[in-house]
Amino acid sequence: MTDETSPILLWFRRDLRLSDHPALSAACSSGRPVIPVFLLDEVAEGLGAAPKWRLGLGLEHFAGRLEEKGSRLILRRGKALEQLQRLVEETRASAVWWSRLYDPESVARDTKVKSELKAAGIDARSFGGHLMFEPWTVETGEGNYYKVFTPFWRTVSTRVVEEPLRAPARIPAPNGWPDSETLADWQLGTAMNRGAVVMLAHQRVGEEAAVNRLDYFTDALIDRYRRDRDIPGKDATSGLSENLALGEISPNRCWYAAERAREGGADEAATFQKELVWREFAYHLMHHTPRLVSGNWREDWDAFPWNEDERRAEVWAWKKGRTGVPFVDAGMREMYVTGRMHNRVRMIVASYLTKHLMCHWRIGQKWFEDCLTDWDPASNALGWQWTAGSGPDAAPYFRVFNPETQREKFDPDSRYVSRWIAEGQRSPGKDALSYFDAIPRRWAMGPGDDYPKPVVGLKEGREAALAAYSNRAG
Repeated sequence: MTDETSPILLWFRRDLRLSDHPALSAACSSGRPVIPVFLLDEVAEGLGAAPKWRLGLGLEHFAGRLEEKGSRLILRRGKALEQLQRLVEETRASAVWWSRLYDPESVARDTKVKSELKAAGIDARSFGGHLMFEPWTVETGEGNYYKVFTPFWRTVSTRVVEEPLRAPARIPAPNGWPDSETLADWQLGTAMNRGAVVMLAHQRVGEEAAVNRLDYFTDALIDRYRRDRDIPGKDATSGLSENLALGEISPNRCWYAAERAREGGADEAATFQKELVWREFAYHLMHHTPRLVSGNWREDWDAFPWNEDERRAEVWAWKKGRTGVPFVDAGMREMYVTGRMHNRVRMIVASYLTKHLMCHWRIGQKWFEDCLTDWDPASNALGWQWTAGSGPDAAPYFRVFNPETQREKFDPDSRYVSRWIAEGQRSPGKDALSYFDAIPRRWAMGPGDDYPKPVVGLKEGREAALAAYSNRAG
């Protein structure tokens, strides 16, 4: 078997789509057999409960899409390098291709895999597709990376985004397929327990669902995006975060859909494009400063006196959505029922934990890693650090969101709070009640409970945070 006829192992990770997939397009254009592979490897095994469960849903759907193209998804569990080496031997493949990832753990794995496979004479090659702009291609005039979003936006907003690629008509199959494990045996949803049943109704799984949601958003919502996107009680955002996280849709496709809407007169489409670039900025920072995901981006914050005791009653009240602050609790409950949380509310929830409760942002980051079906390593880390004050921001210490004034501004009719908090309502709605079906039974909570008093006074919490932040700044 020559290199021209030997199979290409196409290693899928967070790119579960057929269209606008550079690695897949290149493999199908080569004329060689293509063997799609997914590995439950050392990186995937470390996913939290909700993102791992959501990954299982995405893999099940994607496997069906591959079968429609005359292909199939080969599943293997184990260390990435070992499994790829075995598949190369079994299939006599001469190439292993994949789409790039940028978090430190994936970079370390991929660097080792590429080095070892190349040393063995295998064509190990990585492709873009997860981002619109590779992080190393965006530089300041001095050749450095960007530390502030606004100049980053100005630089990339005038760049040409590559047009989305079409899905292949068919995927060339090998003469014989290697053995595959089964998704059911992996039990990716085990840690979700009973929460999976509740959360399932709120997932939009697969490329088709993502495209439908994008079409709806650009047709009906995007021209009100700038005005309404901060109002959590409205359906005003794209809802595509879970699909972008698993690569069920590409950012390029989202960009061009917004561009068409803008050309059609939807001026606010540019605001959505700016949010897509914020995601790029998060990856830009993570690439150049990998500590973003595990330590303070501003290293001089290492001595800041955050509380790191996760066993505190206040922390558990925050995790359970029982702080006594309705806007905060509603956000946490939305996350347990849907796997997502409105972006405005995420900032308020994060600010409350890191400032009113003076807890380390890593506590919240790790909790979100376990609970969000749209978990993204770069966006989650940047969001927490930006809100906490340890991330890229000129003067962050005095930004302490007041949850009550935020609720008055962005949820004046209490539509959002009422949707998610059952206590105190005579006839709570389905979503508010679903929270009690989703949470662990050991929390022993029910809709008839009294709503708690605030675990900390908002004024007292703010003053304590400002004092600590001002002392640090001084």
